[in-house]
Parts: sequence; structure tokens; C-alpha cells
Amino acid sequence: MHIGLLGFGVVGAGVYDWTRGRADLTVDRVLVRSSKPGIETISTRSIEDILNDPAIDTVVEVMGGLHPAYEYICAAIEAGKHVVTANKAVVAAYYPQLTALARQHGVALRCTAAVGGGIPWLVNLERCKRLDRVVSVGGIMNGTSNFIMDAMHASPVSFPDILKKAQDLGYAEADPSADIDGDDIRRKLVISANIAFDALLREEDIPMFGIRTVTDGDIKAFQSRGFACKLLAEAAHAENGVCAYIEPTLVDAKALEAAVPANFNLITYEGENIDRQSFYGQGAGQMPTAANVMQDCLSILEGRLGFYAQQAVPTALNGSGEAHPYYVRTSAPDAWLKEHTADVWDNGVVTGAVNTYEMLSWAKKQLAADPACFIAGIR
Repeated sequence: MHIGLLGFGVVGAGVYDWTRGRADLTVDRVLVRSSKPGIETISTRSIEDILNDPAIDTVVEVMGGLHPAYEYICAAIEAGKHVVTANKAVVAAYYPQLTALARQHGVALRCTAAVGGGIPWLVNLERCKRLDRVVSVGGIMNGTSNFIMDAMHASPVSFPDILKKAQDLGYAEADPSADIDGDDIRRKLVISANIAFDALLREEDIPMFGIRTVTDGDIKAFQSRGFACKLLAEAAHAENGVCAYIEPTLVDAKALEAAVPANFNLITYEGENIDRQSFYGQGAGQMPTAANVMQDCLSILEGRLGFYAQQAVPTALNGSGEAHPYYVRTSAPDAWLKEHTADVWDNGVVTGAVNTYEMLSWAKKQLAADPACFIAGIR
């Protein structure tokens, strides 16, 4: 395989290192913004040098961001080249367009590293799907949010303090919104659900609530009642569609999810016949992420085109069948919340079973009246 590598940052350098000394995988050209030491003879600043090179059969995109990554991926597919990407943002945002284009041109489109970094999640989801019907996918899909929640359970610490520590350690960005509000998880859930269910979900349609407003008082209330709080994603078959959402969730303190430490992920699928299988590990890191990129390249060499189905269809979100109790803390309870309140937990209340989409819609509006409002589903 002859590779045109788009980007030479942390993951791109890892990809290049994995190919060194291999006869079956070689990097012929690297698209860079500026010259990098050690790759001067194969560097280029023009995507056309890669697209017009007939020897290059596969483009590996590790630039990140939406643009120009999307345009470059489309151009590579239209040039008849296979594509491997670690870019969850572009795959989640343009999944229908990219998969349709890859089908049209008969090329591979693989993105194992886009969900879970170095965890072999999507390839095992693919294995499950070819034998069994996938019932649900989800779990802990973001290392930053899990690091924060794990630390808040380990010792009394405020959310702003532990967020600052996560930033100092490099786990959280200067703007942590994508991690703590759920956007990063939502992108990964869209990709996973679309692959699992042959669907064409759009990320902007999936409701979510993040952990930005959780307090150490909330955590104490949960722990005293035998619960741990994790930011979880969930997508499952529903009548005439898929039920998908992201929310803080209270799980039994002895549950598998409760034991996931620091910045680790735990992603799970449930098959109709093989039940639940979970995949654990760090969702980032140079060499693990680059290794999954390389595994996709090797899969292409073996003739596996991609995760996409030959006929995915637009899929409605349907949360009508999903309901469970919620913990709610707000300084401005309204008539709707009072009507659904079943118990009081310290500074918060617990509802009876409430429709998930209804609660997430209420919570989004409630933040306008009470920016410190926090909710968590109870399993």
C-alpha cells in the first residue's frame, strides 16, 4: 500500500513511525503546512501532488477539523483512492455524504481511530454486526469527562478545580466545552450508531446534557445512596427508529462503569444473541491511535472496504419508549418538576419515571432560568 498522509501532527507522526521498515505499508507523500525535519523529501504543501500521484492508492487523513479535511477526503475518493481517517468531527458531520460517495466510487472508507482512539471498538462492532443484530451501543466515550467525574468521587473537590487540573495535565483543552458538555461524545455516538444500525443519524438531532454544573454536593448525595455518576452515551433500536442521547447517569457503585478510572473509556454493544461486550482503554494517545489507523490500512489490504452499509437510510430519532427516574437539582423548580417529584435527596429531588427526551428538553430550557441546574438519569 502506498499512502498519502494528510497532516503530520501527533497522530500523523505516529502513523509515519508505524510504517517505517515495513514493505507492505509505505508513506509516499505527506501534506504539511510547513517543512518538518526527517520528511523533507516526501513533504508537499499541495493536495494535488497526492491526488494526481497514480502510485498512491490510499489517503490517510489525520489533520482534524471539518475544513479542508472534508473537501480533501471527497477529492481523494473521487480520485479512486481509499480513505482512512481518525477525524470524528468530519465523519460525524458528513457521514451520509462520505459513505454515499465511497459506495459510488467503490473505495474503502474506514475510521476506527475516530471513536475510542486506540480502542478496537468499531472493528469489533463490525464483527458483531456481520453475525448478530446489534441492539444497543454506548458507554463512557470521553476520557476528559471521566477523569473529572472519577476525581470528584475519589475526594471532595469542586468542578472548576478538577477541570483546571485536567487542563494542566493536558486531558482538557483550553476551551473544554466539547468534552464537558457532551459534543465530543455525541460525535462518537453518531458514528457508532450509524454503523451499528445502518442509520443516517445527524449529530445535531441527538439530545444531550453535560457535567458542567455538577457539584461536590451532588456527588456526596449519590455516594451516600450507593451510586456513582458517569457521563454516558446510549443508542438503541426503537420502534421505527433509534433512541439516542447523552446524559450524566447514576449507576450502581459496583457496576462496571463505576470502576472505570481516570481518562479511560468503556464502550459497550449488546447483541441480540451474544449479549453485552465491552471494550476498555484510553481513548487517545499517539501510538495507540496511530495503530488503529494502521489496522484500517491493513484491513483495506485484506479487501475490507469500510464500515458503511451498502444501503443506509435516514433514520428517525424516537425516544418515546425510554423513561427512567432522574435526580434534579435546581433553585427554580417549576410546576412540571413539582408534579413529577417523588423523593428528596439532600439539595436535589428525584422524579418518578420520566421520558428521557422530555427531561432533556426540560433541562435545556431550565438552564435559562437556573444556569446551575443539574440532572442525572438513574439506572
